[in-house]
Amino acid sequence: MKTLLSICALSLSLGFVVARADDAKKEEKKDATLAKEETKAAAASASEVAVMKTTEGEMVIEFWPDVAPKTVENFKTLAKKGFYDGTAFHRIMKGFMIQGGDPYSKDLTKEALWGQGDPGYKIKAEFNDRPHVRGVISMARSQNPDSAGSQFFICHGTASGLDHKYTAFGKLIKGDDVLEKIANTPVTASSSGEPSKPTKRVEVQSIKIVPADSVK
Repeated sequence: MKTLLSICALSLSLGFVVARADDAKKEEKKDATLAKEETKAAAASASEVAVMKTTEGEMVIEFWPDVAPKTVENFKTLAKKGFYDGTAFHRIMKGFMIQGGDPYSKDLTKEALWGQGDPGYKIKAEFNDRPHVRGVISMARSQNPDSAGSQFFICHGTASGLDHKYTAFGKLIKGDDVLEKIANTPVTASSSGEPSKPTKRVEVQSIKIVPADSVK
């Protein structure tokens, strides 16, 4: 009887080991599939660019999904919805950056709120090693690292003090002359006293997400 019980116990033990091994294999397969899907998604994202049409000309932006995948996806999702169409670069600082993406900037009667708008949610920061140099696009935020939503800025000059503190997620590959033109827009003091308020409206007429090979 004791021998029978020992054999049964051994069988159960072996069965448990086999089951655990099967579960481990399933998890490995699931992880491998997920990793493959993420790689495909990153490749697809990298093959798309943003064509930003402004009142001062057109700029083309390539994305960095390898270092900021969620940020890139958020920007593309908003752009595809037309969220940015009709917004303005409400903050311009020559030698530093031009900032836009605030939905409030679509409405001239809400000028007092410009710089405070978002899409109704915040996204988690994806700080990375890409330096903030001329042409790099990065997410604007408040003091909370995870407070970015829709507002972004494009560096006009090197801003190394922002490295690892703001989420850089792409760069201009066309339209540096437009960046220069926007950065040279005359400004006056904002409500906070900062010399960054454009004296004329620089509008983002549209942002289209298109295949990279469709842009010459």
